[in-house]
Amino acid sequence: MTQAAQPGLFGRRGRGRRVAVTGQVGVDKKPFLQKVAQLAEQRQKPLRVFHVGDMMYAEAPDVRKGRILDLPLARLNALRRSVFKDILAQVNQYETVIVNTHASFRWKHGLFPAFDHDQMLALDADVYVTLVDNLDAVHERLTREHDVPHSLKDILVWREEEILATEVLASAVRGHGCFYVFARGLEDHTVESLYRLIFKPETKRVYPSFPMTHVMNMPAVLAEIDAFRAVMAEHFITFDPGDMDEKRLLSEAAAAMQQGQTKFRLVVHGREVEFDVAEVTSVARDIDAQIYARDFKLIDQSDMIVSFIPELADGRPGLSSGVERELQHAFEGTKEVYIVWKPKMEPSPFITETATRVFPSVAALLAHFQERGYIGAFQPPLFAPDAARERGRYG
Repeated sequence: MTQAAQPGLFGRRGRGRRVAVTGQVGVDKKPFLQKVAQLAEQRQKPLRVFHVGDMMYAEAPDVRKGRILDLPLARLNALRRSVFKDILAQVNQYETVIVNTHASFRWKHGLFPAFDHDQMLALDADVYVTLVDNLDAVHERLTREHDVPHSLKDILVWREEEILATEVLASAVRGHGCFYVFARGLEDHTVESLYRLIFKPETKRVYPSFPMTHVMNMPAVLAEIDAFRAVMAEHFITFDPGDMDEKRLLSEAAAAMQQGQTKFRLVVHGREVEFDVAEVTSVARDIDAQIYARDFKLIDQSDMIVSFIPELADGRPGLSSGVERELQHAFEGTKEVYIVWKPKMEPSPFITETATRVFPSVAALLAHFQERGYIGAFQPPLFAPDAARERGRYG
């Protein structure tokens, strides 16, 4: 039985579900969580969201918006404790509660915690989630909505610190297996996944694995991959690595450098944002390191990995070194490993020997999941006419 499916994960001692959501400045958690709340309301699941930042500003009307971190630490801490005391006085009135807060800040005071351990113990959240977003997306919001001097390196450091602080907090308060990283990504998918994690924790957690960088100029293959990702998101809680695409920033910087440019522009959130080539290239190793660590973290917090291997135009399998490494990591972590193998050539032993099962189509994979009780009935066109014949082709 998975951690998420264990009886009593939510609603211990007869009280409702409690979820703590953190994220660095610039991730803009509030509108995302409002969508989760709206979805819960549509499905008649009572949900109350407490936004700690908004409550602190409401309690300190003399503080100008965006400047609260400039307060002396003593007043900042007292203000936060007062707000959190109000939250703790109300949480038992609601069946399900999300507390939108931060775990850490790096500001003029240096690096400091954004929570009080005794109050987090009193909250006793069932699940801790750190919401993350692309580097360029966070940078755009900070320049548009916040008076926050920053570099791209700062954003990467803040993100890493927020993830680590939240994971340490979750482990200290609740123990292993209650902390998750969520990327905003395709919000329809991630909102649904967070809703399921809160209200349907028995749902299987899946890491969809697929080639990315070396198929970017192959529209037909990309369409297949996007369809696969959509199907996984339809049936499971998904931690999709494609929801974070910071390689785009590095590719654009490399292209600008080849053309002798020192600046380049990207459209982010509907507006053009200028980036410095030298600054982007200076954080390339940091971006790659965080991608590597984050993807493994997403696998670790999943029940299983499902990998889609497309067939390229020349008949070769679209199998990247990253996908192979993900499969190996999942296998060594004793996860269930499922592979959809589209090429006509047989997969190598390096694939079959680490896989729980290999299937020739997504339809055959879904049929297997239905047989195992992982998903309910699904409708065409997800079923291929020959799905029954294809099932079990690889055992």
